[in-house]
Amino acid sequence: VQLQASGGGSVRPGGSLRLSCSASGSTFSSYALAWFRRAPGKDREFVTGIGPGAGTTYYAAFVRGRFTISRDNAKKIVYLLMTSLEPEDTAVYYCATGPLVVVRPQEYDSWGQGTLVTVSS
Repeated sequence: VQLQASGGGSVRPGGSLRLSCSASGSTFSSYALAWFRRAPGKDREFVTGIGPGAGTTYYAAFVRGRFTISRDNAKKIVYLLMTSLEPEDTAVYYCATGPLVVVRPQEYDSWGQGTLVTVSS
């Protein structure tokens, strides 16, 4: 599976962005998808994930209802809608695929190249 993330950019605190991650391959609906992020000087951390098929969703505690993950299996795209963005959300955001949604990045098979999100006034 090859993944291509897009949609990053610069936004002011309180603003919104929607990230997209498109995938190749014919079995998109059969695997889980997740978004991770890596802030400057920090380790990669789990943000959110969505299971195979219709997809149960999971969120890190710091999301606090601000982010929404969704998937379009027909288009082979997973989205991350981020609202009420804070400077602490500044990071490179990565999409990843795997058999299940887990928080350990080592459990994922394929990764996108990352897209930079900068939240600053």
